[in-house]
Amino acid sequence: MSSPQIWKKPENLLYVMAIAMALAFGVWQALLNNFVIERANFSGVEIGILQSLREIPGFLAFTAVFLLLMMREQTLGLVSLVFLGIGTAITGLFPSEIGLYATTVLMSIGFHYYETVNQSLSLQWFDKKTAAHKMGKVIAMRSFASLIAFGLVWAMLDMLKIDMEVVYVLGGGACVILALFCWWAFPHFNQGVEQHKQIILRKRYWLFYALTFMSGARRQIFVVFAGFLMVEEFGFDAAAISILFLVNGAMNMFFAPRIGKLIGRLGEKSALGLEYVGLILVFVGYAFVESPWVAVVLYVADHLLFSMAIAIKTYFQKIADPKDIAPTAGVSFTINHIAAVVLPALYGLLWIASPMAVFLTGAGLAVLSLILSRLIPDNPEPGLEVVWKRTSAIVEPAE
Repeated sequence: MSSPQIWKKPENLLYVMAIAMALAFGVWQALLNNFVIERANFSGVEIGILQSLREIPGFLAFTAVFLLLMMREQTLGLVSLVFLGIGTAITGLFPSEIGLYATTVLMSIGFHYYETVNQSLSLQWFDKKTAAHKMGKVIAMRSFASLIAFGLVWAMLDMLKIDMEVVYVLGGGACVILALFCWWAFPHFNQGVEQHKQIILRKRYWLFYALTFMSGARRQIFVVFAGFLMVEEFGFDAAAISILFLVNGAMNMFFAPRIGKLIGRLGEKSALGLEYVGLILVFVGYAFVESPWVAVVLYVADHLLFSMAIAIKTYFQKIADPKDIAPTAGVSFTINHIAAVVLPALYGLLWIASPMAVFLTGAGLAVLSLILSRLIPDNPEPGLEVVWKRTSAIVEPAE
């Protein structure tokens, strides 16, 4: 391989794709709460419905395995980024309830298919010994791009006084351009083991499924209502939210690779235990917070703890049949979004009655996740997927 092509490696493709995703989704996320309130007069009910609609493509992510009958995973990932970019770019052109619902679904189709492919390719291309660290680096690159996106959003809104509609176009357009660059600049990489092209569900993966389900249910509370709390309760404007995202991006860019190394050193069981204890404290804090500065600290801590969820993926990588990775990536996203499709709308109604109750139920979900994480073996592998006691294990034959 000639020296000018040394950079054409699978991990570098994943890094550039992560940057493209973050630019579009970062702009969409940074502007969302202010745009829907200022342009479409949304309340907690409408934002809950919008977020539920946003999660429907995630619920249908298992259908990615059928698309793989027609195209390679790498191709599907790039096509998904184009959909994400277009959906983001046109969001500002439809400032109505139905218009925002429609553009959100389009954006979300691209986002969730990309995330499904990204998880699958990461687990196939990264070695088990270094997977957590390299996944942390992908998160760091994503955070770097988010840092740029949030910084530009803040500068364009606060300093240059550019309309939010224009910012949406710029963020989505950047994603499309980078996806086309990846299509042109990178070769089609070998995926190694041929993947199954049908839906895979195995009994021995049940703990992975359960942890994934709980993660999706718990995460929705943060994604939907933590930012909404900042705007509705404490009056943060779009520029202030962008600065908050900017801080999150900087923290993740620095800490995510280190968290990945920590997971490799501690093991999945200890790492997830640490995450869930932290989340319990954060959600209880949200329930009773009265100071905007305390809310900011909780928000940043919550965001950092998300990186620990790498451990769920590396746990699966260690117990999985290599041929199951692609179909299970789609299935896991569907499982992750079962609660996500329903909960935002229900929590939107609960929010009107009691924001405190929303966050306390999040703490309860974190407690259940902590209990499940205790069942992960210290050294998981095929045939040793679950332990009930320190001295005994469930060993099920591979299916």
